[in-house]
Amino acid sequence: VQLQASGGGLVQAGGSLRLSCEASGFSSGYYAIGWFRQAPGKEREGVSCISSRGGNIFYVDSVKGRFTISRDNAKNTVYLQMNSLKPEDTAVYYCAAAPGSTLLSIRSRWRVANYDYWGQGTQVTVSS
Repeated sequence: VQLQASGGGLVQAGGSLRLSCEASGFSSGYYAIGWFRQAPGKEREGVSCISSRGGNIFYVDSVKGRFTISRDNAKNTVYLQMNSLKPEDTAVYYCAAAPGSTLLSIRSRWRVANYDYWGQGTQVTVSS
């Protein structure tokens, strides 16, 4: 069971990146997928999550209107399109898989411990 996050890089403020999270060894289509990020010296925080079939999508306030999560279950891949990037978006971004019920409450969907499988992270750096 593995999640592979990719697509990070260095971009100027106002730029865009698209992250990908590809699952292998299991069908991610049965799981909710979340994107989290962790900046140096800070705790890992939730960014966005999507239900197993894509019908329910959630974002934290700081990325609403700028980030878009989507999934292609045929490709076992979840995407995070990040536009209008800001220096404060700089972090290592992780994708993670959780049972669908994890998304049912605000507290649950952003709780790191509720996610069973994690990718290795991809660095996003936004310069000012």
